[in-house]
Amino acid sequence: MSTPIAITNARLLTLAHGGAPRRGKAMGKLAVIEHGSILIQDGTIDAIGPSINIPDDAQIIDAVGRVVMPAFVDCHTHACWAGDRLDEWEQKQRGATYLEILESGGGIMSTVRAVREASIDQLTESLIDRLRWMLAEGTTACEVKSGYGLSTRDELKMLDAIVLADQNWAGRVSPTACIGHAKDSAIEDFVSQTINETLPAVHERYPGITIDAYTEQGAWSVDETVRLFSAAKDLGHPLRIHADQFNALGMLEAAIELGALSVDHLEATQPEALKKLAQSNTMGVMLPCSGFHVDDRYGDGRGFIDAGGALAIATNVNPGSAPCLSMPMAIALATRKLGITAAEAITASTINAASLLGFKDQGTLEVGKRADLIMLRHSDERQLGYTFGGSHVQLVICDGSIVA
Repeated sequence: MSTPIAITNARLLTLAHGGAPRRGKAMGKLAVIEHGSILIQDGTIDAIGPSINIPDDAQIIDAVGRVVMPAFVDCHTHACWAGDRLDEWEQKQRGATYLEILESGGGIMSTVRAVREASIDQLTESLIDRLRWMLAEGTTACEVKSGYGLSTRDELKMLDAIVLADQNWAGRVSPTACIGHAKDSAIEDFVSQTINETLPAVHERYPGITIDAYTEQGAWSVDETVRLFSAAKDLGHPLRIHADQFNALGMLEAAIELGALSVDHLEATQPEALKKLAQSNTMGVMLPCSGFHVDDRYGDGRGFIDAGGALAIATNVNPGSAPCLSMPMAIALATRKLGITAAEAITASTINAASLLGFKDQGTLEVGKRADLIMLRHSDERQLGYTFGGSHVQLVICDGSIVA
């Protein structure tokens, strides 16, 4: 039995209303308890409200009016990699575009070469280091994709490293097999090899894991992605897709027809397609850190929410287009660049992100839910969207324990 923890005198953002994910106007409702307390015991929320009974043996933390809210869930990351792309960053500063670097054998392929050379222990250790950084920023759950292996052996190595890191981190990770991330030009008919060899191998070791792909010029075409997704769906795998980052090629519409869990990026999505996504059961995930780092283009979060969409936001942390491990930074960018409010960004990075990853016991502060929560340095949650840089998070509780 762990020592109970009671946080008192807090501004509690419970998000305890309605189902999940939240859509449209419901995304702006945080179900606030202005002056409340919360009791944590044995890893779960035991009591919450304006007035609760606190056991004599509880560790009491006086929030002094600060915001206490669900911990962040980072629902789109590529946090498992080896090497770096600092040389390519300098190329970009001299005028090279992201697609030009990719087409010249850099970008994703430079990381692929580093991942292939790395051992599973090296991949695991570097991922754990990043996960600990994320934890200090208030993220207690995240998704981590493979996708830098581009061979059956190396994709499985990445997935094994992701699972090992999850077992050695205070938070929890949802692994995704992003086996359609890029193409290895050295392999003849790479798409068929991925579908006929890599997908079955992933299915055998990780049945039911989400399958992901990147549909873009210079990467997977719509037809190729549909082939992969149709085969994965027949095997019982959920689907997610990178689409409309630079060009709207029609993958968004195909993803909806295939019943994908989400379409991620959406920077190049046209209004009618965005409205179609908003009215579907497929979530939209926007990644403002990518626009900030790559080309200053962003998805229309305001239009998507106003059309009734269920929006999540994430860091997209990766060595090329989004070297950012901070969900508070993603929120600060979302309020400036996606056109959404701080309250909507909080919903997008907690309950909606948790819903997308299937973490039904996370994302709200309610009795019986897993005790993953943070205390901000602020007494007004709008500071998350207004202030950027520095440390917003004063306290992190993960699975009922103080971890940062």
